[in-house]
Amino acid sequence: MGVHDGHRQRMKRRFLEHGLDNFDDVNVLELLLFYAQPRQDTNAMAHALLDRFGSLSAVLEARPAELRTVNGIGDNAAALLGLIPAVSRRYLLDKSPAAEPVDTPAAAGRYFIPRFMYETEEVVYALLLDARKQPICCRELSRGTVNAAEINARRLAELSLERRASAVILAHNHLSGVALPSAEDEIATAQLRRALGLLGVELSDHIIVAGCEYVSMSESGLLR
Repeated sequence: MGVHDGHRQRMKRRFLEHGLDNFDDVNVLELLLFYAQPRQDTNAMAHALLDRFGSLSAVLEARPAELRTVNGIGDNAAALLGLIPAVSRRYLLDKSPAAEPVDTPAAAGRYFIPRFMYETEEVVYALLLDARKQPICCRELSRGTVNAAEINARRLAELSLERRASAVILAHNHLSGVALPSAEDEIATAQLRRALGLLGVELSDHIIVAGCEYVSMSESGLLR
């Protein structure tokens, strides 16, 4: 038995019996890193990660190249840490009601919030709906844009026609933490609504998401 094995077994048993509620952030990272670093002192690495990034969430959202700047963190550890938010997001999406019609701003908020969880870039989605407001498909239109003006109207129109959509709901996230549409968002949304209208497709809403909050442009009277 190695020098760290007894400590590791105690930590694992503590988690299995009591969960993470009595773990601090260092302990959480230390436990995670057991599975990427079987022979090293992961407590020191956990402290180093928190010193470098400042919080548990920042560690888990850091890019692999940034994580590897911390002593002892290699590809295995970077991949494992990156899996946590990715799997958490997949879990939230899997728990979301699949058959629910998206026919109100509240339903749109419930639909989109999990899709933006743990994102570190701005992303624009288009949700295509049939005549009963049931989802046909949800497609990522752009990533890393600074505002909704970057949405490609031609691509959105082609996708709507290809999937025979009756309506579209747009959504994008604000990394600022404030879910308020910008002036650019309003202008771009109006342009896209007119373009889709020429095809007989309704742009029924544009949802702005920030964390667990959202704003519906339709509900706010900004969809014109």
